[in-house]
Amino acid sequence: MISAREKAIFEAGIKLGALYHQWVGSPVSPQTAATLERAIEASVSLQPFVERVTVHLDRSLMAPNTFGYSELSGLMFDVEIVTRVDGVACRAKLRRNGTYPLMEIVE
Repeated sequence: MISAREKAIFEAGIKLGALYHQWVGSPVSPQTAATLERAIEASVSLQPFVERVTVHLDRSLMAPNTFGYSELSGLMFDVEIVTRVDGVACRAKLRRNGTYPLMEIVE
């Protein structure tokens, strides 16, 4: 039998993995970053068991290419998500850990 705690943790991990792989490579600039942050939050929040999601993108890593924009990279993400299953919550994050975008369960 899988517990509500295990389901909440699983859902948080699935959501962060999907977010990462769905959005990496998207065109972004410091001028459009806030719009992209809100779009990612709105998209992820539609999924089952998501109670809250906040997305911040590190604008200092947005070096423009020849056409004036960057591609979103995993290192730019600072994301927190809260999932809830049967009254049990899981808080997880995706954020830069040195040179690696790390996903972790916080509580």
